[in-house]
Amino acid sequence: MIEFQAVHKRFPNGTTAVHDLTLEMPEGGITVLVGSSGCGKTTTLRMINRMVEPTSGTIHVGGTDVTAQDAAELRRSIGYVIQQSGLFPHRTVLDNIATVPLLLGWGRRKARARAAELLDTVGLTAESGKRYPHQLSGGQQQRVGVARALAADPPVLLMDEPFGAVDPVVRTQLQDELVRLQKELSKTIVFVTHDIDEAVRLGDRIAVFRTGGHLVQCAPPAELLAAPADDFVADFLGAERGLKLLSLVTLADIPRTPAATVHTGEKPPAGAGWLLVTDAADRPLGWFDAATAPKGTAAGDTPLLPVRPLRDGDTLLSALNESVASPAGLVARVDDAGALTGVSARDAIHDGAGLAHAGALTTAAGTPAPADEPVTADAGDAV
Repeated sequence: MIEFQAVHKRFPNGTTAVHDLTLEMPEGGITVLVGSSGCGKTTTLRMINRMVEPTSGTIHVGGTDVTAQDAAELRRSIGYVIQQSGLFPHRTVLDNIATVPLLLGWGRRKARARAAELLDTVGLTAESGKRYPHQLSGGQQQRVGVARALAADPPVLLMDEPFGAVDPVVRTQLQDELVRLQKELSKTIVFVTHDIDEAVRLGDRIAVFRTGGHLVQCAPPAELLAAPADDFVADFLGAERGLKLLSLVTLADIPRTPAATVHTGEKPPAGAGWLLVTDAADRPLGWFDAATAPKGTAAGDTPLLPVRPLRDGDTLLSALNESVASPAGLVARVDDAGALTGVSARDAIHDGAGLAHAGALTTAAGTPAPADEPVTADAGDAV
C-alpha cells in the first residue's frame, strides 16, 4: 500500500503543486490520477520515488517512509514508465530491459534471461530483443518500456501517461495488455492520465485532482461516475458519464430468448420476419429480412445485413450500441466458440442499463466508508 499523509509540495516560485494530500493507494490495485494540466497528478506520482521531494507530510510505501531510504535504491525498487518510453537508443531491446537488474548486481546472463522472459510477457517476439528502439513501432517501444519497468519484479509500478503518444488503436491494445498483465502480476500501480475513459477502463480507484493540487474525490470508477462529489468532478467526467458507467457492467445478466434462425441456402418459413442466418456451426453470419425478400429467396441469395455478436463478458455499453445499430433491434449472443446462444431485445438491454445505474447510485449512497478511510478532499472543497 502507498499512503500519503498531509503531503504538501510547494515549488521555489511559490506555486503549490500538491495541497495537503491524504490518500491511500491499495496494494495490488491500479490507482489512476486524473485532472487537467497543472493539477499535481504527475508531481504526486513523482514524489513516490522521490524524483520530487515533498515540502511536508509523509509518504509510505509498504509501510516504509520513502524519505528514510536512499533515493537511488528506492528508484531501483520501483518500476517507472513514461510517455515516450525513455529507451536508450544505443542499446538493443534486450539490454534496455536488463538495465535495472544489472544495476542491482545481477549477472549479465541472469539479467538477459529475465529480459528475454519479459519479451514474451509483454507480447513481443524473441527476435525483437535483437533490435534497437528506432527499429520498433511506437506501440512496441512502449511495451519494451513496460518490460524494463518490470525487469527487477518491483512491487510498485509508476506509469506517467504511458500510452498518450500512440494512436487510438495501439492505445487500446496497450490498455488491454496492461489489464492482462495486472491479472497475472497484481502489482501496485499508480497511473497518471488526462483521459477519463482510460481511467475508467483501467482503474480500481480514480483520484480526481483540480488546479492547485487539491484532491477532490477518490473512489472506484462506478461510484465516481454514479455520484460525483461536486460540479467540478461531474464536468470533468463529461456529459456521457452515464454511458461510461455501462462500460463497467457486462452483458452476462441481461435476459436472452431463442433466436429465429435459418441456415445459409435455406428458404425461410412462411410469415417469417427478421432472421439470423447461421452457418453449419451455428455461428451468426448476418441478418435477413424474410418479410421484404422476394418470394422464394433463400438465405444468402441476397446480401445480408451485418451482425456483431456479443459474448457474456462484453460490456453493456457495447450491447447498447449494437442494439441501436441492429436492424432487428436485437443483439445476437454467442458462446466462447462463437455459436449462437440466443438474442437480447433492445428493451431488455435498456432496462439492464437503468438497473446498473441505479445499483451504482445505491452503492455510492448507502455504503459507509470504513473507519480508517482517509479524508479524500480538503475541508474547503465542496464535496
